[in-house]
Amino acid sequence: MDLYEAIKKRRDVRSYCKGDPIPDEVLAKLLLSAHLGPSVGYSQPWNFIIIKDEKIKRRIKELVDKEREEFKNLLDESRKKIFDNIKIDAIMESPINLAVTCDFNRFGPHVLGRRTIPETCNYSTVLAIENLWLAATAEGIGVGWVSFFKKEDVKKILGIPDNVELIAYLTLCYVTKFPEVPELEEKGWNKRLPLEELVFENQWNNKPNERLLNVLRNAKI
Repeated sequence: MDLYEAIKKRRDVRSYCKGDPIPDEVLAKLLLSAHLGPSVGYSQPWNFIIIKDEKIKRRIKELVDKEREEFKNLLDESRKKIFDNIKIDAIMESPINLAVTCDFNRFGPHVLGRRTIPETCNYSTVLAIENLWLAATAEGIGVGWVSFFKKEDVKKILGIPDNVELIAYLTLCYVTKFPEVPELEEKGWNKRLPLEELVFENQWNNKPNERLLNVLRNAKI
């Protein structure tokens, strides 16, 4: 699978997990792909917590189920009907859950390039996650980003120190397929915005010239 194909096929996977174990050698390749990601000031602020323990997974799943119900209660009836058909996690179906953290204090207080925009520490970790996600797609592994919980609750379960940020809780599983469109689009929750509506030139809200707009409208990978 080449890079563009992996980008195109990548999905936030929740509904297509197989029960096959992920070999340590494959997991190591995914983690190395993440570790090779760019980081501001070469700060490499990430850590990875591999979670296979069923009891720990169950505790996280309970948090997610609680938050799902609270979110559902905020929706109007038409959105509730759509939401009822959306699977929001694959915690128990996935042989590996992965927590990804960001240590702001790694390499001391003066990380090159981060003084004016300190949040680049978190951004660097997210770039590592994208590397892992694309590598997983190339291996036939689906990744799901779980966010239906309060971060402090998960940090407590996983023993993450107060000064370390939890950036993502991911599920990893071999999949029966990568769906043609994202599940939220498939289920009618949202749709992909046209690229040409999101691109400006030189200044905010200044549309590119018509030639570039046409190229953006017809772009394919």
